[in-house]
This record gives sequence, structure tokens and C-alpha cells, in this order.
Amino acid sequence: MQLSRRSFLKATAATGLLAAGMKSVQPSLTAFADGNQNNDASLKGEWKASTCQGCTSWCPVQVYVVNGRAIKVRGNPFSKANHGKICPRPHLALQQLYDPDRVKVPMKRTNPKKGRNEDPQFVPISWEEAIDTITNKMIELRKTGETHKFLVLRGRYSYLNGTIYDAMPKIFGSPNGISHSAICAEAEKFGPYFTEAYWDYRDYDLAETRYVLLWGGDPIASNRQVPHAMNVWGDVMDRAKVAVVDPRLSATASKADEWLPVIPGEDGALAVAIAHVILVEGLWNKEFVGDFVDGVNQFKKGVTIAEDSFVENYTYGLIKWWNLELKDRTPEWAAERSGIPAEQIRRVAIDFAKAAPRAISWLSPGASMQVRGGYIAMATHALNGLVGSVENVGGTLRSASVPVDDKPPAYDNYQDEIAKTNSHKQKIDQRGYKEFPALKKGKSGGGVVTNRTADAILNEDPYDIKVAIGYWNNFAFSAAGADRWEKAFSKLPFFAHITVNPAETTQFADIVLPAAHQLFEKLSFIKNKQNKYSYASLTNRVIEPLWDVKIDETEIPWLIAESLAKKGFPNLFDYYKNEFKDPETGKSPTNGWEFTLYATKMKTKDVWDPTVEKKGDLLKGWDDFVAKGVWNSVEAPYKKHWEDFETKTKKFEFYSETLKEALQHHAEKHQADIDDIMKTTKYLARGEIAFIPHYEEAFRWGDEKEYPFIFFEHRSRLNREARSANTLWYQEFKDADPGDESWDDVAKINPVDGVKLGIKTGDKIKITSPTGSVTCTAKLWEGVRPGTVGKCYGQGHWAYGRIAALDYNKKIARGGNNNEILPADYERLSGSTARHGGTTRVKIEKA
Repeated sequence: MQLSRRSFLKATAATGLLAAGMKSVQPSLTAFADGNQNNDASLKGEWKASTCQGCTSWCPVQVYVVNGRAIKVRGNPFSKANHGKICPRPHLALQQLYDPDRVKVPMKRTNPKKGRNEDPQFVPISWEEAIDTITNKMIELRKTGETHKFLVLRGRYSYLNGTIYDAMPKIFGSPNGISHSAICAEAEKFGPYFTEAYWDYRDYDLAETRYVLLWGGDPIASNRQVPHAMNVWGDVMDRAKVAVVDPRLSATASKADEWLPVIPGEDGALAVAIAHVILVEGLWNKEFVGDFVDGVNQFKKGVTIAEDSFVENYTYGLIKWWNLELKDRTPEWAAERSGIPAEQIRRVAIDFAKAAPRAISWLSPGASMQVRGGYIAMATHALNGLVGSVENVGGTLRSASVPVDDKPPAYDNYQDEIAKTNSHKQKIDQRGYKEFPALKKGKSGGGVVTNRTADAILNEDPYDIKVAIGYWNNFAFSAAGADRWEKAFSKLPFFAHITVNPAETTQFADIVLPAAHQLFEKLSFIKNKQNKYSYASLTNRVIEPLWDVKIDETEIPWLIAESLAKKGFPNLFDYYKNEFKDPETGKSPTNGWEFTLYATKMKTKDVWDPTVEKKGDLLKGWDDFVAKGVWNSVEAPYKKHWEDFETKTKKFEFYSETLKEALQHHAEKHQADIDDIMKTTKYLARGEIAFIPHYEEAFRWGDEKEYPFIFFEHRSRLNREARSANTLWYQEFKDADPGDESWDDVAKINPVDGVKLGIKTGDKIKITSPTGSVTCTAKLWEGVRPGTVGKCYGQGHWAYGRIAALDYNKKIARGGNNNEILPADYERLSGSTARHGGTTRVKIEKA
């Protein structure tokens, strides 16, 4: 298990050979440049295009295939978004592909008792028996008229997900397609939406920027455009300043001009203080924002300003924002709350504004995914408005359009009366309840409250769930308050899990279905953006699967639909056959693979069809798309929405009339007022403060006397959506993350605190929050703020395989799962899980 770094580099050139039974095969280095091989004809291979979904960068890649075996991954040279480069994650995917611990055939549970300490006693079965068992349970719900008690839990996905996540439950008769999205980053989207009506992640013009202000972001290790950031970061550092707000000395912070080790959760104080300085110093962008009528700066500390004294151009409510919030938010005030010196706050604010509009305020989940994080998201993004960097050169960008159809075809005609009635019932995750506004795109209940699903199942509120299917997720490990999910899955009368590895969630399943690996064995498509380009990219089946696996979003739904039809419910099967036809031949699918192929071709037709006009690459047809694997748009335009931001006022809103309207609708829905909604959602704002970016004291679980340390977590550059923990390379090179160690799970503690606790590096420690405890190893490290303890997410698996767990057979975890000490709390306005910002306090003691 011990590999040197030199060995690792050599191994990545021929990854998977040993596991694939090709011990003597190794491609020459020239293969990576132009495909040439040595004289042994058996070693000649082919580069095949696919997509890595190991993180949300979703990068186009190529896989080198020799004799039917995938042995290397590289960036797709046709991709403009990631420069044809990749990060470490795709290399790890090869070890996932040939992992001997993969689920290889369908299995059924023979032990009716469920729980972490129960052996499921799985036995292998045929696909026919597995699907028949699932559809028998579904048909029972049709017979009793309880179709709404059917649930599909979606984790990561491709853009064919609508076949299983949307169409299947709706045609069957259930509202319950529940996405993982709210444990990922919905609070991050809250800020841009309620300032500029953009509910999505942003792109960034790194090639032209002169200042990058990162709020908990770590672009060269963990973000939504990692390869692009890694590739250009040296150039960024040559021409721009970088400031990182983060309690941990991240990889990016270690190279930055400014590191601001903020007290976790207090980012909002910094953001509004920076805004205060920009205005007082007269450094706002006058082209975008506007100016005083007489041209004289009236922004003075503590001074209220008449609204008619300032004329705004493309923004709305600046003076209201100043009068209600900013006038008293000085750097000295912020220093007391954030722990960052006033002089550094002032310096960063001035340098940031002077770089405008080529300046980026980079919002991330680290700052926003906390109980009161919605207004931090607004405040940090509002800085882009102040300096005029929104959709501007060197600033934040939206995306160019990608001509793909990412929605399933209309299914209304395939819904019978039961389906039409039951599919409109309240969703199981309680979105839209008074305490869960989940205001996606301004609609009450428009978003998802993923983590609340566990409580809803346990409490049978709004009703009980009887049959559930989950795919590409592991909520019993990945969701805060993970023990709730263990109880919820134990309570479910029937649960089927579609998975690559036997994860923690799998241990509670009645039926286990082996999934095709996304990068190598699947066929689907994604769309995304990086580097000013949007793109559509195929995930191609580059090898034939070694085991009896099927594609989660298409082949398995096809089998379910086919089985339901045989049992007297043909609606779903008819929908798949009639609505998904080969756009070249007009043929209907006759099996799961044809369904997959036709659906992919149909939904991407406008990309690869040369007769369709589009702004981007011109492909010659479907075969050309398969060969290249990617379609690139033109560069995203600047200033496209300046004349119409699609907010209520059509402008960039510092005073959000858009949020005001959304909150009002939600309040009226529950016969309440907005102040009541603020109180119910754990916010402190009352009155008009609720409509502006403002500071809210961080909400924390635990009394400071009993739990003296603030806990925070971060992400690894090696986490493939946390699915890489059962690979050797993940464990061996875990120390690539600053402060971490190979083959261990360490909690980073500042040496000052270590001395007080009598704890030294290497000690086994117990970390306890008000909701749970984990055991791991102490690491004294100057890279964390005193009074805090930081721990990487991804270790602590008690299932998942023989490498991920310390002892798989005995269910002994390798370290501790952060989600066992993180409480199940929420940023309720967006529905997001509160997993950052120091949501909980902890105490530390020797184990």
C-alpha cells in the first residue's frame, strides 16, 4: 500500500493494468502525445472521449483503451473550457473502475432486520428477479391508490436524469423525485438570484481579472472549474492580487497575497465592512452603479443620505442599503466580529475596488452554507455589483447557451387519474412548509430540502414512504446528522439502492443494483461552463463492463417500465418507447441500451446536427460528436443582462424587491408576516433589513463553555464526490491536502490550542458536538485559526470497501465521518443544509 510519489506518476501512466490482468502491458510515452506505440501490435490502443464527473467541474476527458481495458485518462484536447487538462481526480477513477469491491451483480437482502450493526446477508440474484421484486412493491401502491408514497432519491446525475428522477415518479403517480442539491450548495445560488435574478453557479473571467477575493473558495483544489483554475492560476498570480477568506490555510491561501483567517461563520461582517470602505473611499464603479447628483461623495461613517441625492444606472437601492446597513459597518466594527484586523480589511477593500471592474468576489459554499448564510451570499455577491464586475471584463460571468434539451419530453398524456392527482401532493422533503421557504427562483417551495427528507420519513410528515429507490448517492454518510438517515432507511418498508460500491446506504437496502461507472461504462451527456465557454460533453461507454452492471438513469428505468407493463401498468413503458426515438432513423427503442442511445442522441441533436444553426462548434453529425466528445460554445458575452437583470426592478438589486416579493408570498401562504418568517427560519432580521445584504451573527449549536471550539470542514482535491475513498491512491496521497496525512483522518488544531489541551500530533482524540462524537487523529498545525478545529470531509467510512474502512468486515471506520457530529440544520430560505460556517461547537479530548 506504500507508493512513492515517483511510483504514483509512473502508475498513472498505466493505471488499472494490474487490476485488469495486464501486468506486462504499458503504453509508451509517445502514446499520450500522438497515439504511437511500440512494435508490439497488442499494445496499440485508442483514445476515446468521455466526461469526468468526479466533481462538479464535469470536465471533458479522453480515456486510453488497450485491448478493451482503460489504462489512462487525460483532458480532451477538443475542450476549450478546461484547456484539455485534468486534475488528479480522473486518475483515481481508474482504480474505482477496477475496484474488486464493486457491486458486480444484483443482490437481495435476506436479513429482514435493518441497522448499522445488522448483517444484510445479501445474496446474488438475477436482474429479472431484482426488477420483479421492485415492481411488485410499486404495483401494490397502484392497487391501494398510494402511489405518492413512492420516492426516488437522486444524487449526482447526468442530463438524462429526467427519465428516472422526474418522468418515472410523475407517470407512476408520485411528486417525490428528491435531489441531493440542497446538501451541495443551494445557499450559494441564493445571493446571485436575489441581487441579479441568476439562480446558478457563476463562471469567472480569470484571464482578464486583476483581483480575486475568495470567500471560502479554493479554486486550485476544490471548485466548479478545477482544471481551468489549476492551468491558469500561475498567470493569475502574475497579474492579479488574490485574497482568501478562510479559517484554514488552503492550497490557494498558501499562495495568496492576503490570507484572512476569519472566525468561521463571520464572513458577513467582512463583506459589509468591505462595502462600507468602497463607498466611503469613493471607489464604487460609477458606470454600473451611478453617482451623486452633484458629484460629491456623501458616504460618511454614520451619516444617513437622502435617496434622491444619488442617481443609479444599472442598480437599485444603493442608498437604502447604505442607510439601513452599511453606514455603521466600519472595519473596526468588523474586526471585533470576524477576528481580522481592521487595517487588513481596509487594505483588501481598497485594492479590490481599485482593480475594478476586473475584480471578482468569489462566493462559495464555505461562506454561505450555514444557518444564516443566505444574506452572506447576498453580501459577498453584492460586492461584484458595487465594483461593476457583474458580467464584465475580468469579473463574474453567466454562461453562453448550450443547445441541448435537458428536460424530459412532456408526460401529461401518460398520466392516469391516480397519477395526475397524487403527483401534485406535497413533496416528502417538506419544501414550502413555513420553516422551509426553499425560495428557488423566488418561488415558495420551489427548491429542495434534501436533508429534511430523513425527518419526514421518520415522522411520516406529510405521509409515510413505502417504496424508495436511490441512485448515485450515499445519504447515510454524506448528509449532516447522518444517524437520522440510518434510522430513516431502517424504517423504510422497501428500499432499492443503485450503486457502484456497497456504500453505507447500501447496508439498509432490500435490493442492490450494480451501476455502470459514470466515466467508462455509461452513455449520457452533461452541460457545464468554465473559462468563458459553455459546453456539452458525452459520457461514453469506452469499454465493455467487466461485470453485470447497468446504467442507472436509463437502462434500469427501462427494465422497471417493462416489468410494470407486464403487470398491467404500461404507461411508463409506452412513454419511453413513444417519446424517445432515434432522431436519425425515427426508430423506437426495443431495449435498455437503445433507449439510452436514442435518448442521448435526441436530447443533444441540436449540438451535433450540422443543419441546426448554433453559436459554437460545427460538428459533422452524431459520429463526429461521439469521436470528439465535446461541443464548445462561443465565449460568454459581457454585459448581456445590464439592461434587464430579470429582477423585479430589472436592475441589480442592493435592496431586493425580488426577495421582498418572494418572502411576502411565502408569508401570505402561511397566514403570517415577513418578520414571523424571519424568526421561524432562525434569522435575526426584522423589517426592511430582510430585503438587503446584511450582517447576521453566526448561529451555532452548543454552549461555548461546554464546547469551546468551533468546528469547520473542508474538501479534498482527491474526493471524487467522496466516492474515491476506496482507492489506494486517495489514501496514499491524502497529504496533498494542506495539513492532512496519508492513510489517516486528522483534525487540524492550532498548536496554541494543542498546548492548552495537552494534545500533540499523533494523539487519538475524540471530538464531540451536541449531536454526536467521532474519533480521529490530532494534527497540530499553524494553518488553522486558534479556537477552531478543521477536518477534511471524506474519511470515516464504515462501509464502501476494504480500503475506505479500517476493517470492512467489522464495520470499523477509518477515522470519523464529519456528518456524525454536524447537526441537521438548514439555511432555510434556500433549503440548503448548514454544513459550513462553524455551525456547531465541539469539545476535544484524548480518546
